[in-house]
Amino acid sequence: MDDDSALARWEQHTEIPLFLASLVFMAAYATRVLAVSLSWGWRDLCGFAMLALWVLFAVDYVVRWRLGGQRFWRFATTHFLHTAVVLLPLLRPLRIVPLYDVIQRRQGDPRLSLYARVIAYASLSTLLLGLSGALAVYQQERGAPGSSMRTFGDAVWWAASTLSTVGYGDVTPVTPLGRVIATGMMACGLGLLGAVTGSFSSWLMQTFSRESDERPPGR
Repeated sequence: MDDDSALARWEQHTEIPLFLASLVFMAAYATRVLAVSLSWGWRDLCGFAMLALWVLFAVDYVVRWRLGGQRFWRFATTHFLHTAVVLLPLLRPLRIVPLYDVIQRRQGDPRLSLYARVIAYASLSTLLLGLSGALAVYQQERGAPGSSMRTFGDAVWWAASTLSTVGYGDVTPVTPLGRVIATGMMACGLGLLGAVTGSFSSWLMQTFSRESDERPPGR
């Protein structure tokens, strides 16, 4: 059996279930962070669910590595998002592009143009990344001495201003781990904003060029 075809079949059958599992992981994590009055039994259940899902993501990573037929370090560096998902499971929902490819292979030709797909991917990625970042930073910042992030609403406001590269500065992380998360979100915000801006600009140029070509001479 060919390794490439085996890997493609594995992705075809697991991408959608793993994406749904990543949403469950995020929901369990959000419950542990936000539901402070939750009983220890429910908190332990959420923690067990997160651990089980992390093991599931790790198994998927190992299977992809074995089916890919590459040395481990080469696989880890050439499949950076896969590696990041194992280290930071909250990033798993960002694997929207492979998920979209799997859905399109089942349905046939793409229903959206390239520009629309890029903008949709960047918008959904921004939403999921903002929610994940807000949860992670809020967990680190609440109750920290000198922290201005007192509620989850403050964390969402901070995430929105950070990803949009506005950065008002009225709410800022003060803990070391909170600042590390902030640095990563700044970098992701620049990349996502650049993708949307570039795609929108290309679409405008293509539209104006098409209108210019279709315009009768002398007008």
